[in-house]
Amino acid sequence: MTDTRGGDLALVGARLRTNTNTDAGATAILVRDGRIALIGDDAAVRAEAVAAGIPVRDLDGAVVTPGLFDSHTHPHWAAEVTAGLDLGGLETVEQLREAIAAEHARLPDGAWLRGWNLEYEAFEHTGLRGELLADAAPGRPIALICYDLHTGLATAPALDAAGITGAREFDDASEIVVDEDGTPTGELREPTAYNLLFDAAPKASHDDERDALRDMFRRLAAVGLTGGAIMDGKDRTVELLAELEERGELDHRLTVHHWHAVGDTDEDVARTIAGKGRSGRLWRNDGIKLFSDGVIDTGTAWLHTVDACGDGRVPFWPSWDRYAEVVRAYHDAGMLIATHAVGDYAVSRVLDVYATLPERDGLPFHSIEHLEVLADEDVEQLRGFNAGRGDAGVTASMQPLHMQWRAADHSDNWAARLGEGRAETGYRVRSVLDTGVRLTLGSDWPVAQYDPRLGMAWARGRHTPGDPQAAVFEPEQRLTGEEALLAYTLWPALARGHEDRGVLAVGAVADLTVWAQDPVETSPDELPELPIRLTVVDGRVVFAA
Repeated sequence: MTDTRGGDLALVGARLRTNTNTDAGATAILVRDGRIALIGDDAAVRAEAVAAGIPVRDLDGAVVTPGLFDSHTHPHWAAEVTAGLDLGGLETVEQLREAIAAEHARLPDGAWLRGWNLEYEAFEHTGLRGELLADAAPGRPIALICYDLHTGLATAPALDAAGITGAREFDDASEIVVDEDGTPTGELREPTAYNLLFDAAPKASHDDERDALRDMFRRLAAVGLTGGAIMDGKDRTVELLAELEERGELDHRLTVHHWHAVGDTDEDVARTIAGKGRSGRLWRNDGIKLFSDGVIDTGTAWLHTVDACGDGRVPFWPSWDRYAEVVRAYHDAGMLIATHAVGDYAVSRVLDVYATLPERDGLPFHSIEHLEVLADEDVEQLRGFNAGRGDAGVTASMQPLHMQWRAADHSDNWAARLGEGRAETGYRVRSVLDTGVRLTLGSDWPVAQYDPRLGMAWARGRHTPGDPQAAVFEPEQRLTGEEALLAYTLWPALARGHEDRGVLAVGAVADLTVWAQDPVETSPDELPELPIRLTVVDGRVVFAA
């Protein structure tokens, strides 16, 4: 069995952002067995390190912060999805066809053509139709997924292979879109529908899947991430994390939120609860992820009033009482619940259910994920919900990075769907923070880029970093540099009940991000290019520039 002790390390010559009010003037950190053992001056730390035979690294003025944590990510899914063709930035059907034809020429006969990051704008006038792309790769199964991971698109050979011949009834709001004659168009809305397609595609071997996940974590470490909350967990995810840790190849600290599907039975709930005690040194398995709605771009977000296309008033669950029943079961079992709620009405209804839950001594409360649009009354509902609750209050897990797809003139699909006046209610991180609700930030990778520097830049600047001509969206919603860093470090730790994470303090876990300069003082425009010098997880250097 691999030794699972944490690493020993000494860092000197540093500037420290501790997220505490202590250790002013300290320049060095000593780590023993994966935890911070001493914070002090260079001489004191160096002396202890040398005496104990611990390696010393001189950072020459670099800045050390607590390790960055992505509060909403899908690394296991991303390792599979991103193995295909990246379709990001292709805005017309002609561009898509050209990229698919080139990939078709490269692939061997019989292989599926997989693609990700597909944008809706190319199909604005036609609707998502597989036939528009089919003859770019004649006879080959084509299976694509949109950038938001809420819609799939397939050609006829792929639909045939998956046995998709017409509409079906699903337990949730998923849909196989069909023409008037019942023929599938290729558009598959929401995971229960499009998983029929991707489950039929060829699968990687066990070793390839495991190694792809290992390499994914190493990619994340290279941009300073030391951990994250996996929001699409399954039994397979847990098995692979355990195996990677056993092999000494796990370089990330993780919370696994198991994906609860609307159709899951009471037996499924009981089985998930029974497995929550399984964990490792770097991972825990006690989270749940549920959906209350879909996304604005497809009209499946749950809104107070209909969108410009007449959509937006249907929840993901046919029975909201069943949602409340499942939430209560997981709550009583001591699990940490994260509910996807993009639409303003979805946020309100989730809060209504959360308000019925009794307090749990010693356990953190739950989160709402995305909160993409919020009416003023929803902001006030958040304020009222958290009033007097302290650490028992709800956490808002948000992704201002997703504003990158907005257009200054509101011509983008997201703003056009919302209709006049409602785009300004998007991504209200400042409003949420001012209510006293704890805020955490993340990427939703592979929906958006995983780089936390980019995520913080968008939260602070609310415009494309480095572009002086870029539109600034709702400037009054901008965060400060310190708030953005806290939302990637201390606040996610507190949201999960960890007092020994998100800070540089004696006894805290040694998950550290080392920057060339201070990320708080660096401007939002320059932040995405700020070099990461080291990433340390559990006292082990997992990335060095």
